[in-house]
Amino acid sequence: MAHCELAMRPLSQCLRQTYRRSFAVVQLQSSRTLTSTTPAQEEAQAEPASPSFSQTPNPELVSSPRLERKLMRAGISPIGSRRRRAALQGSANIPFEQLPYQCFQEARNVLMEDREAKVKLIEAERAKIAKLRATDASEVTGGEDMKQKRLKSMENRIEVMKIYADINDPMVKKRFEDGLGDMNRPIYRYLANRKWREYRRPVLVQRITQMNVVPDVLPHADPTVDVKLYFGRRDIHPGDFVTTRVSADMPRLGIQSFEKGEKLVTIAFIDPDVPNAEADGFDYRCNFLAINIPISHVSTYVALDKLSESQVVLPWYPPYALKGSPYHRVSVFIMEQKDQAPLDRDAVAAKAEREGLRLRSLETRHQLKPIGAHLFRTKWDETTEAVMNERGIEGVDVEFRRKRVEPLPYKRRNPSSFR
Repeated sequence: MAHCELAMRPLSQCLRQTYRRSFAVVQLQSSRTLTSTTPAQEEAQAEPASPSFSQTPNPELVSSPRLERKLMRAGISPIGSRRRRAALQGSANIPFEQLPYQCFQEARNVLMEDREAKVKLIEAERAKIAKLRATDASEVTGGEDMKQKRLKSMENRIEVMKIYADINDPMVKKRFEDGLGDMNRPIYRYLANRKWREYRRPVLVQRITQMNVVPDVLPHADPTVDVKLYFGRRDIHPGDFVTTRVSADMPRLGIQSFEKGEKLVTIAFIDPDVPNAEADGFDYRCNFLAINIPISHVSTYVALDKLSESQVVLPWYPPYALKGSPYHRVSVFIMEQKDQAPLDRDAVAAKAEREGLRLRSLETRHQLKPIGAHLFRTKWDETTEAVMNERGIEGVDVEFRRKRVEPLPYKRRNPSSFR
């Protein structure tokens, strides 16, 4: 019997505690029915709750890809890298230049001393330039031409020294990573160019060479400006497939130059894969051609639909592929005009026809230099027929099929000769 009592004692204690808790809850509920004031907890719940971070993400602190996409859809770009934003979530929000680390501050002092030394060299070089400009050309060996060459060389040296003066500044790197760099300063143009050449340019060169855009359209191309292509809100990467419905509307271009000053460029969209059944080959088609378009290191946006009539030689023509034909490579080339001189629209339009336009002939005739390129592809899809009917393009009922290859005589199957 004693063993049974010992075994039942924990169970009885548990039942007593459960009974006491339930009794206290019932007593509390009954006591609340007699009061006329709301409890503090209910008052706190009645107050409107502040929106959570997931509802209104902070562009300086967001680190989740889902919230980043939410900000991008709202037209807000996250600031800085994802690693930096994740680190700021748990930081004390101390200004970058006031970080309380003795080693960091001492390193900044060393960098500031180095920058001051380079600034003195820049001032000395500017004094030399001023002295050379004040010197008469007859006193310079080589005359006026040599004087201008020396001035240009010295100015280029100053630009390089400006980059060396700021390349190690942590504040400069921070502003560049945050997207707050001023492209008027040489250091930010240098950093942007270096970042572009690390990834985007190799991918672009790979696409235009792997898909034989070079040499099919142009014999040579050395991109020096970053070209971005947009159809609506979609950013087109080099070589992406674009449906006919999307490409029916005129795209937008972002052209980032890394050199100081303004340039006049010619923009051409060329399709080298137009099938020619009679010649059993392919022809060229120019989907768009415009001249005398100014770009600079600070003016990067080019709205093709807002160009004037004096700039547009061939208006936008929707790229499409007929049924059964292989995909079409629509290449985009940005070509710098010689000496930044404007081209005569009538002279260009006289020999620029939409069908059969060869870009290499246009390049040679007007001495153009390709400095940027892009590429997208199109093929027959479920929207092609509707777009062709809307724009009145012929060939909806045309379908290309591969020719049946006849076997050689000795490979033909001849049952009568079988034994």
